[in-house]
Amino acid sequence: MTPKFKRILLKLSGETLGGEQGTGFEYDTIRALAESVVAVHNLGVEVGIVVGGGNIFRGSKSAEGNVGRVAGDHMGMLATVINSICLQEILEQRGVLTRVLSAIELNAIAEPYIKRRADRHLEKKRVVIFAAGTGNPYFTTDTAAVLRASEVGAEIVIKATKTDGVYDKDPMLHNDAVRYEKLNYDEVLNQNLRVMDATAIAFCRDNQLPILVLDYREPDSILKAVCGEIIGTLIN
Repeated sequence: MTPKFKRILLKLSGETLGGEQGTGFEYDTIRALAESVVAVHNLGVEVGIVVGGGNIFRGSKSAEGNVGRVAGDHMGMLATVINSICLQEILEQRGVLTRVLSAIELNAIAEPYIKRRADRHLEKKRVVIFAAGTGNPYFTTDTAAVLRASEVGAEIVIKATKTDGVYDKDPMLHNDAVRYEKLNYDEVLNQNLRVMDATAIAFCRDNQLPILVLDYREPDSILKAVCGEIIGTLIN
């Protein structure tokens, strides 16, 4: 198989690591995700990853509880670090050198995010996991993913989800939901399709960064996408 892209950014939700339940850690699911990354890495593709923290704590929901939004977002950032370390461990068990670069300083367990350092790791064919979002409250890991992708020159953001693309309405609730093969950024924003948050979509539009949404549970879906096969929904 011949890859279409030299460098990609893979966006995983925290719930993905939790498997069907969406909480905690479902290690069979994590191992399957790691195998997908290994397959892409073995083609010589440079892989960056941003993983959310929703399986542990979701900062945007914190205002509904007992902590403020800023504190909640900081807690969410730390949840992404936990997930990043977990994913790093599973990848390195498979012989893939992996580095966690954190937007907040946690020197005992992760390297600080520096753009040139990230580039160097990627050039050396190390998988780079970008942890702690952007390091700022009020910004989601979707925004962190497209920001890091642009900074390191990734050619595409692949968002791996539990659906096989973007639909006009929730396919879990509506049998007549229609899946799109292609969309442009304005269609996503105007129709409020909730592929990513509006800030992330607008950023991709302004920087001409394509997004591919696919189902990570389909066999070899990420590998097929990297090799240019038509799969999921492409937004460009």
